[in-house]
Amino acid sequence: MDVFRKYFEEIIENNTIYVIGAGGWGTALSNLLAYNCYNVVLWAREPELVDSINKNRVNNLFLPKIKLNEKVIAVNDLAVLKTQKFFVSAIPTQYIRKTLSASGINLNGKKVLNVAKGIEIDTLQRGSEIFAQLGVSSEDFAVLTGPSHAEEVGLFQPTTVVTSSEDISYSRFIQILFSNGNFRVYTSQDIVGCELGGSIKNVIAIAAGIIDGLQFGDNTKAALITRGLAEMSRLSVAMGANALTITGLSGLGDLIVTCNSKHSRNRKVGELIGLGKKLNEIINEMQMIAEGVETTKSAYNLAQKHKVEMPIVTKVHQILFDNLPPEVALKDLMTREYRHELG
Repeated sequence: MDVFRKYFEEIIENNTIYVIGAGGWGTALSNLLAYNCYNVVLWAREPELVDSINKNRVNNLFLPKIKLNEKVIAVNDLAVLKTQKFFVSAIPTQYIRKTLSASGINLNGKKVLNVAKGIEIDTLQRGSEIFAQLGVSSEDFAVLTGPSHAEEVGLFQPTTVVTSSEDISYSRFIQILFSNGNFRVYTSQDIVGCELGGSIKNVIAIAAGIIDGLQFGDNTKAALITRGLAEMSRLSVAMGANALTITGLSGLGDLIVTCNSKHSRNRKVGELIGLGKKLNEIINEMQMIAEGVETTKSAYNLAQKHKVEMPIVTKVHQILFDNLPPEVALKDLMTREYRHELG
């Protein structure tokens, strides 16, 4: 608690925490922090969403079934960040650089908690690398990830996640800041593993949805999750992660929930493809972003870059962007050259 008190006194003013990004996840975490007795300023891009939150206590676009705490106040001006020493970024990964660069705010010296999952397409950079280029030092950066659908966190259903930072005292601060009887946070110092696990599982979740759309059963889904985990581990280790991290909350835990949940947008994208819909139709009809679509491109390119074999990721990439029929992709995977399971 001494570490928490030190950080709290240094970077939290007026018991107020700033959350940037009012999607479902940013909104659920804002409500969680309000439940933990903090005042929350939540930045939303859409002016109508600001009005909905402040007047009706509901995020009518991205989390409509959750009544928000009175301590959550929405704003539409990023200038609120200028004087803040700490903020939570819930901006989707593909928009972090653009949103914060356009704000003109100097991030040097600020502490950041990134809660978005994904890999930037153009640069193949993870969240920590994007923020580093924006001026945030490694010891001032942390990530929060794990099996945590916003819809369930918003209902205060028991949830367990992990936070990671190079500075263990900073991750300890995040742990205490967010934890309560319904939300348990573990700590880690493996940022690479936490970021890659939380990102690549979305690609495997698209494949899981395709299986659902094709109406295959539990055997098929179990095989996909297990072999998908192997691919996640291979790439993560090649990029410097600890293999054990991928068997934890940010890897296996998040993989299981995303491949099976009705809340998973990535699984839903795959299911619709399995049912015969085209990707552009699906994207145009979705209100919220499915990070796995863009992450499929990034994961595929990272596999090529690091010379890591990722057959499931490759087939998802071909289905999404080369119009490979899902049935053909599945047959290709099932008839690949036979090999040792651990090879």
